[in-house]
Parts: sequence; structure tokens; C-alpha cells
Amino acid sequence: MSHTPQIKIPATYMRGGTSKGVFFRLEDLPASAQQPGAARDRLLQRVIGSPDPYAKHTDGMGGATSSTSKCVIISPSSKPDHDVDYLYGQVSIDIDFVDWSGNCGNLSTGAGAFALHAGYVDPARVPQNGICEVRIWQANINKTIIAHVPVTDGQVQETGDFELDGVTFPAAEIVLEFIDPADEGEGEGGGAMFPTGNLVDTLDVPGVGALQATMITAGIPTVFVNAVDIGYTGAELQPVINDDNAALIKLEAIRVAGALRMGLIKAPEEALKRQHTPKVVFVAPPQDYVSSGNKQIHAADIDLNARAMSMGKLHHAMMGTASVAIATAAAVPGTLVNLAAGGGQRDAVRFGHPSGTLRVGAAVSQVDGQWTVTKAVMSRSARILMEGWVRVPGDAF
Repeated sequence: MSHTPQIKIPATYMRGGTSKGVFFRLEDLPASAQQPGAARDRLLQRVIGSPDPYAKHTDGMGGATSSTSKCVIISPSSKPDHDVDYLYGQVSIDIDFVDWSGNCGNLSTGAGAFALHAGYVDPARVPQNGICEVRIWQANINKTIIAHVPVTDGQVQETGDFELDGVTFPAAEIVLEFIDPADEGEGEGGGAMFPTGNLVDTLDVPGVGALQATMITAGIPTVFVNAVDIGYTGAELQPVINDDNAALIKLEAIRVAGALRMGLIKAPEEALKRQHTPKVVFVAPPQDYVSSGNKQIHAADIDLNARAMSMGKLHHAMMGTASVAIATAAAVPGTLVNLAAGGGQRDAVRFGHPSGTLRVGAAVSQVDGQWTVTKAVMSRSARILMEGWVRVPGDAF
């Protein structure tokens, strides 16, 4: 019996924000995987260890959570005035597909640092000591992200004293700017930031009932609902939701109803192949709670509480893209997020999430009766965990 040997592919295992994933240079991938398609998807699935009916990722690099089942492909940018193109794949844990429908805001931090590590940024623009501005083209959603990456002695500075709730150890701060982060081209609103044209809609959810909802496309398509309307306080930690199958079914029903209303899918069954978007976030006014890391969060220190679903589970912290959506919606008077934060106008918001708190800024304006967001800003960190090669069976893709 003949056996196909494994092949070696250069790769970097990297944390970005509260996520981690396997990073590749496009030119290092096998020829058949350098283009979108089945071969690329199969390769990334085998790297991660999916689909895994045991939901453990024992035979791959994934961590069996939505935050750790990710792959990134970086290449020299095809766009003027950009350094790199950044393509993100969310690999399903137990279902046979890779979702390319959105961005990962956390790994956007890693994309900026990786661009420097890989030598994709013009050396003339890299300071010996200081901050390097890396211009990233986010190829999933066709948007610009600017990463302000610290450099020491000509190399990416990875260690530092910046602390990020949801990440165990401190590291160097990387500031991210998401330029014009509202998605375009999807939904009944023709690319509008609020695709239904309303700040608040009544969303009819089968098996749940009619809910007030704010649906927005900034950062990532997101459906916001009030925690109290679905039986929660907004201060829940992961076990309360993730160990309750009825809760997961209810929240997925809200996601499917929102996807239909936003025009992201045409039939409910299509949601199975679009798990990454939209996100569902339930919000509530600020209240005291103890984080998953046993940190006391005081209501006086936050503007609101927010809990987000990612790939069918409550996220352990907050996705970067959903953070953009929260900050943008909070800045627009009258949305559910804005009302949870006390109403009025604001250019930044600090919200509580299961692991702690996060502050995100957003600049919004109203043009010809429509709200737009020009920029969202947040701080994250990134660090290489391992680099070398991943190995996959040669007949796996």
C-alpha cells in the first residue's frame, strides 16, 4: 500500500488581540491553494484540524473555539498606497466549510505586525525606533486598516506593558484605525450603514417573538438586541449561554432572522454556510459584575455592557470587528447601543464584556439624512507564538 507523504508549508502561529491563527505568505502556499477555491479551503481546514466531529482540533493547529480556528493569508498589496493585502478565513470547527464573509478585527493587529516580520513594508518607511504605519487592504470586505506598529532596533516590538482584557500577559500596544468601516454592497439598503434604513427595527424571530433590534454593517454586520428582551442581564459569562442549548438555539434564531432582514441571505438554510456573519450582540446599561478572570468591573467605569455571539457560542471577550460595530452604533443617537449607554452624542465608548472592558472610538456624521462612519480606533497587541512550517498530508487538498 502506498502512502502520500506530508508536505511542509512555511507558516507563523500568531496571536492578535484576543484571537490567534495560522499566518501564511501567499507565495508560500502550494500552487493550487494560491487561488480561492476548494484546494485552498481544504488545505486550511487540514491545517486547523477541521471538520472535527469531536470539536477538539486534536489533529491540527486550531484551538476548537471561534477565536482560535482562524487562518490568514498575507501578500504584497494589489492596491495603490497599501503595503499588504490581508485575507482572513474563519474555519468552522465541526462543519465542512471556511467562511470568507468578513474580517477578524483582532487578527488585523497581527496582519500589521506580520507585514513587517515578512519584509513586505518598504524598509525606507520602517524607523529604527518609533512607530511604523502599516497600510493594510482587508481583502474580504475591501476596506483599509492602518496599523501603528511599534519598532525597536529596526524590529517589531512585541513585548511591553499594554494590558488587554481577555489576554493573560501584557505586550506592546498596536493602535488600529479602521477607515470607512461600514460594509458595502450587501443588504436591502444598498451599502448603507443601517441596511434597513432604520436605527431600530422590530425583528420577528420564529420561536422567540418580536424584538427591537439595531442592525448595522460597521466593522462587521451585527444585530443588536436588548439583553432584557431575551431574558438576560447583559452581565453573563460564557457558561450561562454556552452550556444552555436552548439559549444557543434562541440566539441563532435571532442571527438568522437578522441576516434575512439585512439581506445577507435569501433563505434560512443559507445561514449554515455563513456562520461568521452577522454577529449577534445583546446590550444592557452598565452594571457591576465579576469578569471571567475574577476582575471586579464597576458600573461607574463603563458606559454599557455587551455580550457577543461568535460562530454559535458566546465570545470570551469581544471581537475587534464587533467592537467597531458597538462604538459606531453607540455614537449614533437613538440606536439600542446608544440608549443602553445613556443616549446623547459620543465619540468613544467603554463597554464591559465577559473578560473585562474595552474602549473604542468612532467618528460618525450624517450626510443627506444617512449616517456614515469615517473611522474607528482601538488598541490591541500581537505576538508571534511559533514560526517554521506546518505539515499536512500531501493528499489533503
